[in-house]
Order: sequence, then C-alpha cells, then structure tokens
Amino acid sequence: MRTTRGSLKAELRSAVKPTEEQLRRFEKFLADKYRRKIPLQWEEDPALKQGFRLQVGADMYDWTLQGRVRQFRDYVRGLESGANDILPLMRQAVEDWTVAVAPEEIGEVTAVDGEIASVKGLDHVQYGEILVFGSGVKGMVQDLRRDGVSCILFGNGEEVSAGSMVRRTLKTAGMPVGEGFLGRVVDALGVPMDGKGRIMPEGHRPIEAPAPGILDRQPVNTPMETGLLAIDSMFPIGRGQRELIIGDRQTGKTAIALDAILNQKGKDVVCVYVAIGQKTGSVAQIVENLSRRGAMEYTAVVTAPASASAALQYIAPYAGCALGEHFMRQGRDVLIVYDDLSKHAIAYRTLSLLLERSPGREAYPGDVFYLHSRLLERAAHLSDELGGGSMTALPIVETQAGDVSAYIPTNIISITDGQIFLESDLFFAGQRPAVNVGLSVSRVGGDAQTKAMKKAVGTLRLDLAQYREMEVFTQFSSDLDDATKRQLRYGQGLMRLLRQPRYAPLSQHQQVIILVAAMARVCQDVPLERMDAFRAHLLSEVEAEAPDLCSRVDRTGRLSPEDREEIAGLARRALESFAGRKDG
Repeated sequence: MRTTRGSLKAELRSAVKPTEEQLRRFEKFLADKYRRKIPLQWEEDPALKQGFRLQVGADMYDWTLQGRVRQFRDYVRGLESGANDILPLMRQAVEDWTVAVAPEEIGEVTAVDGEIASVKGLDHVQYGEILVFGSGVKGMVQDLRRDGVSCILFGNGEEVSAGSMVRRTLKTAGMPVGEGFLGRVVDALGVPMDGKGRIMPEGHRPIEAPAPGILDRQPVNTPMETGLLAIDSMFPIGRGQRELIIGDRQTGKTAIALDAILNQKGKDVVCVYVAIGQKTGSVAQIVENLSRRGAMEYTAVVTAPASASAALQYIAPYAGCALGEHFMRQGRDVLIVYDDLSKHAIAYRTLSLLLERSPGREAYPGDVFYLHSRLLERAAHLSDELGGGSMTALPIVETQAGDVSAYIPTNIISITDGQIFLESDLFFAGQRPAVNVGLSVSRVGGDAQTKAMKKAVGTLRLDLAQYREMEVFTQFSSDLDDATKRQLRYGQGLMRLLRQPRYAPLSQHQQVIILVAAMARVCQDVPLERMDAFRAHLLSEVEAEAPDLCSRVDRTGRLSPEDREEIAGLARRALESFAGRKDG
C-alpha cells in the first residue's frame, strides 16, 4: 500500500486469517509506532506458510519464518569472524538473539529485461545502492525515475521474475580487501575463481570512491620501472602516473603490462591485473605465466571474462581499483593494469542502451568520459601525511586500424599522463615491443627518471626519429651517399638493440650498459643478425669486469662521467672479444 493524500494504509498478509485478538494487537502496534490510527486490511497469501507480513506505506515488517531466518543469518554474519574458535561465539549469538521489530523498505519487480530489472515501491533508495531479490540475486541501482528504479543484475536474470520481492540493503557496492587476495584470482565481487578456497578479507572498500584531492597528492618523482629498455629509456613511468598502452589487436599490449608486473619482483610493489571481457583461456594462460615466474606472490587477478554479464564487466575495474587502494592507503606502492578499457566502455554502452539512456557518438552514452575519468583519477602518489603510498595505472585500449582519433582512445589519451603507442607494421617486422617513438610520450616520466638513465639515454629518441624519417625518404631513392648509409645502419642497430623478448625484463644497470654502448656507437658495425648475441655478450662482460659499478648504479641511480667512460671502454673491449670469437 502506498501513501495517498498524506494518509497511510496498512496491509497484513498471511496464509491463515488472523484472530480478532491478533488483529487488535496489530492495530495497537500501528497506533504506537505511527502515533495515529491506521486502517488495517488483511489479504490472504498462501505462499506465507508461517507468520505474518505487514506493509505500511513503504515500510515492511517481516514476521514470517523466512524473515526471521534471514534476520538471524544477518546477525551471525555481523559477528567478529577473527576468533579461532567460533563455536562459543555461535552459542552466545543464539542465546542473545531476538527478533527485531524494524521496518524494511520492500519493492516489487515490475519487469526484467536481460540484465536490467525495473523495481517499484522503493521510495528512498539511493543511486548505486545494492538490492537483494527474492531469489538471492543482487543488483545495483543505476537509474532513478518517478515511477521506480532500474538496476543492473550481478547474477542470472532468469532467477528474477516480475512480481518478486526486492529488499534494500542500505549499502553501496563494495569489494572485500586484504592480503589474502594476493596470489588469487577473483571475480568482480571478490568471489574466488581459482578453486583454492575461501579468502578471509580484512575489510571492505566501496568500489566507487572519490579520487584524492590536490592537497592529498605529491608530485610523481619515483620511477616505476618496467624492465623494457624502449620504455624506461624514452617514455619512463613514475609511481602514481597513468600511462596508456594503446594499439591494434595482437600488437603486444598485454605483454608490456605483464613484463612490467614481472619486473616488480623483489621491489615490494603490489600488482593488480584486471581482465575485462577477456577469454577465460587467455586469463588462465596469463595466471600460469605469472605463477611460473613467481609473480603471483605479489599479484591479485580480478577477472570479468567475456562470458560474464555486462554488469560484472562494468564494475570489474572499479573493484580492482578498490583492492589497489587498500594497499595504497597502507603506504605501499601498487601497479594496476586495466586490460582493457575499450571492452569496459562497450559493456557500459550495453547497459546504458538497456537502461534507455540517450546514445551519443558511436552509440556511447554522454557520460562515458566520466566513466573512465573517475576511475583513472584514483591513481595517485599520496602525500606523506596519508602514508606516501602510490597507485600506478596502466590502462590498455585497443584501436581499429591504428585509429587513435576514435572516441574512446581520444577520451582516455586526454585523461592519462601519456601513452605508449604500439604500431602494427613494427610488430609484424619483428620489433618487440613495437613502440612507435613518434606517437608515444610520457608527460611526467622525465621527472621520475633516474639520473643514470637520463645521462645514459643521451639523444636516443632524436636519433630514432631521424632514422624513421630518413628511412621513409630512402624508399624513394636508391642512390645514397656513405654518410646516409652509415646513419641508416646506426638507426637499424638502435632498433635492433631495443628488441626484447617477452618475460625478460632488464635491470637498471643492464639498461644503462646497453644505452652507453649504443650512444658511444660501439654497436655501429655489428651485423644486425648478430646484435642479440652481442648484447648478451656485452652484458656478461661488463657485469663480470665491473660488478661494483653495476650494483652502484642499481643502488644509487647515478652515473658519473668516470663510470660512463669505464662502461664505454668495457663495451669496446667486449666488441673486440666478440669479433675475435666470431672470426675464430
């Protein structure tokens, strides 16, 4: 019964008609509770086997057997679960428990359309609130209307039907968090997917949370090394930065993110990998690769596979971000990967169209920019007053035919602090990672780069840009002078040096050694087909001859002019021994 002209009506439902004495008690309860006389009407409901259900306006009093069992279940769940022996706690809970006489706001499902349920009767429900349906399926309110609300379902929509009851929880969507999630694979609701048993959470965090304010942040000034020479040298990433990885399908975007995760081994960095709309087999392969290399010890995987509902794919990155924020607020450094946000936008578009929101460009709703900005802005380097923790975000976006001007890519480029653009032509030519030097940029990475790397890199990026330009020019000319040929050979050697196999991250001193040797043009005359062998020989020789120098570079992040000269000299000797070995 709803409110009519300021008056309330009460409806009592039961399978058996109440006695006159019971009706008088209900009328007295209503008069005491609402301080006025309220008309009471009884309706037969054969589904209520035991007990009564009383509805007064939007308030519901559930005295059925099911309602009492639910109350008791909620009461037990609210107990402290950290005790070693729960049996005494359970006995005390049973002794202390009493039936609560408190109203619940109960709604009714009016329609179900796939993953969307329309509900009426919840007059005070809030946007983002979690609702529980009669079948146990949960949903989240996503649309507030005059005649009711619409919510997205986190379970099987076939278990929800028109006419079924809906309860408010007075809670927003949350993610269980804690150390127990490291090394585990969970879904967007925090439920384990790896068959390794239940995870005992240390708490819950809302999946939607405001981003840290300006005064809560500090500048990005500490490197988050990926172990990839092409990135750490020219497009360095700092802790708290948001660096987009963008490129066509099958160009090595996920490989860069996984290499970055592997490179955090032993550096006290927590990693969160969020898989959105990926094939289950692909996610299983990623987990296997991380486990084999010992990276799952500090990594949590949050997955909403392609087989999951659009609702779960929609909340997955926010759930992963909430898990990362838990560690960041503890003063720890976090690396989070969103793979990928283009599929996330598609899931949100699906839900928005089902919610009958007006479509805009490429059929995306008008708030799709806010969809990703409120997610990526949560990555930050917190101030020392808040613990000094950081969360570095590596969102991945897939392009079509290299079109970076599409709607979603341009949106995310404008939100992030730079992008690493992977080019299909480079990838098919064997360049791994296939980083396009001209279109890639890191807007804050230079501030977070170590002094050793800054000195070692020299004019690498300029030299590569000149080589790419000259390479295009030479396609139209066959008559080249010696200087041009030498410059082309130098550029080809640099490109070959930047090649790096998967799952083989380089330490800082190894990157410095390669860069110093390259800038000193030691590798100028090494044949391209032998460049990989020479690089391995170079690293082994320098590490064997100058171990103190290598450890000093790793420890201090500095490179003195004397150190640079020493590395260059050792590189020339390594070239001589390599040439002698080849001739022999």
